[in-house]
Amino acid sequence: MHIILANPRGFCAGVNMAIKALTAALERFGTPLYAFHEIVHNTWVVKDFRRRGVVFVDDVDDVPNDSRLLFSAHGVAPSVRRTAVARNILTIDATCPLVNKVHREVVRFSTEGYTIIMIGHRGHDEVVGTVNEAPDNVRVVENDREIDALDFSSDERLAYLTQTTLSLNETNAMVQRLRTRFPQIVGPPSGDICYATQNRQSTVEKLAVGTDIVLVVGSRTSSNSRRLAERAESLGICSYLVDGPDDIATGWFSGDETVLVTAGASAPEYIVQKCVTVLQTRFGATLEEKIVCEERIEFAIPGELVGRTTEN
Repeated sequence: MHIILANPRGFCAGVNMAIKALTAALERFGTPLYAFHEIVHNTWVVKDFRRRGVVFVDDVDDVPNDSRLLFSAHGVAPSVRRTAVARNILTIDATCPLVNKVHREVVRFSTEGYTIIMIGHRGHDEVVGTVNEAPDNVRVVENDREIDALDFSSDERLAYLTQTTLSLNETNAMVQRLRTRFPQIVGPPSGDICYATQNRQSTVEKLAVGTDIVLVVGSRTSSNSRRLAERAESLGICSYLVDGPDDIATGWFSGDETVLVTAGASAPEYIVQKCVTVLQTRFGATLEEKIVCEERIEFAIPGELVGRTTEN
């Protein structure tokens, strides 16, 4: 067996920032410390923070008054912020700046009188928070069928936005379908799908050629991880999405394959390495890392977390 380890893979700048922010909050303020939704969509990361005393909640009403609450990388609805202020909850905003960009676009388009068509997955934390910037002005569509069912007139002011973690190819096709149906539709000045999502998908496209299996490390709650596995499948290559080494089944392999290993933007590198070790141990696999592009983007943690003084 030969393993090709994709680069870039794993944590993006937004995930790194959110994890560093929650770590710094623990060090600076101690517990109890609350986080609104999972800090990132990865079971290993969430489990580790739970072990360290972080309480993850899906409803701000579950946070006691005067507590500290950190918003996850996926962002929150304005109503959550208002409730927190009203109850004197001290908030720390670890929303990814690229998600915040889409929030601002919703506000701008709605203020200018546009109806916004949001391409994304209903119920995903990012989409819920984004849509609720202007819930009366946003329609979410998940597929071509829902685009075809839209009933806007030819003179209605329309704009489109997208969730940041979608498949680039599928999203581009859906945008083109929207433009065909509604020629008057406008979009954001720059695309909403984040750089890391695009880089990981294009890396799979380039490196998967000639491989037998693509192994994607990431949790099933992670949209961008699922898109990576789907992208490999769309190329006709067998792919498996695994949360960690225990998910790897020996029966998937004969032992002489070329296996591309990559990871979603919320998957920790130490879990990737554990998965590689499993293949090396079971099949004597050789390892080669291939770099498609380099990522140098970094996002600063919230200013109130700079410093290391602990308050109890």
